[in-house]
Amino acid sequence: MKAIWNNQVLAESENTIVIENNHYFPPESINKAFFKTSDTHTTCAWKGEASYYTIDVDGKENKDAAWFYPEVSELAKSIKGYVAFWRGVEIVQ
Repeated sequence: MKAIWNNQVLAESENTIVIENNHYFPPESINKAFFKTSDTHTTCAWKGEASYYTIDVDGKENKDAAWFYPEVSELAKSIKGYVAFWRGVEIVQ
């Protein structure tokens, strides 16, 4: 699976985990050059508190387009640190 935005591959892995129709990419599969830490946080009732990344490709930003759970509940331990995408980021095979 690949996560693509602004014609760049943000992440690529054969080992994504699909939860609630979102592909979660292993942390080592993301291209960190495109990721900037965000101050945004949200809470999922069963996964825990999500942190976000803003994607920056060639000077174009996609605010909070990726999220991950640095700490998770027991139910979501399989995706701890894994990164998922939205806001126009294409997930393709």
